[in-house]
Amino acid sequence: MKIKSFDTLQPYLPTWEAMREFTINRTENTEDEIWLMQHEPVFTQGQAGKPEHILQTTDIPIVQTDRGGQVTYHGPGQLMVYTLLDLRRLKLGVRDLVCRLEQLVIQTLADYDITAQGDRNAPGVYVDGAKIAAIGLRVKKGCSYHGLAFNVDMDLTPFSYINPCGFDNLNITECRQLNENITIEAIKRRLTAHFSRIFT
Repeated sequence: MKIKSFDTLQPYLPTWEAMREFTINRTENTEDEIWLMQHEPVFTQGQAGKPEHILQTTDIPIVQTDRGGQVTYHGPGQLMVYTLLDLRRLKLGVRDLVCRLEQLVIQTLADYDITAQGDRNAPGVYVDGAKIAAIGLRVKKGCSYHGLAFNVDMDLTPFSYINPCGFDNLNITECRQLNENITIEAIKRRLTAHFSRIFT
């Protein structure tokens, strides 16, 4: 499994197109990849996303994507973990992948003595009822793309312009609100270490 980390802010649309191309063109021998990055500000709407969950239009672009789920926000200070995995080779179903991604965040937060939980009825990771990580996936040819958005140290204001993940009045939090010493680079290192354990 190859982990690629991008140090500069990445535009969303070319990243999405690159994920699709990677997945369409991969073969049974293609090595799985994990892409770690932060995005320029963008709202992304899931494949079945409902426009009424966008409460206020701003100068932040809205991109209609092919992942599952409703609308969410990506921006600087949020760590994106894109999982380009051959699920058949890993013998994982979609629900298994969601659970492992939730565990990835839960175990990373536990390193900082922060207790977090998943929610079977609303995929993602929560701390005291506030969402700290969202999951949205697409599977094509038995392979996954899209992945996990983990709020580390970001401006949460744009979440107030939407119903995040389609939920009214959903509280959103980030790592820095829970521990001011957390940095995105530290989270990236810890999460990468946990990834190799959770996915082997």
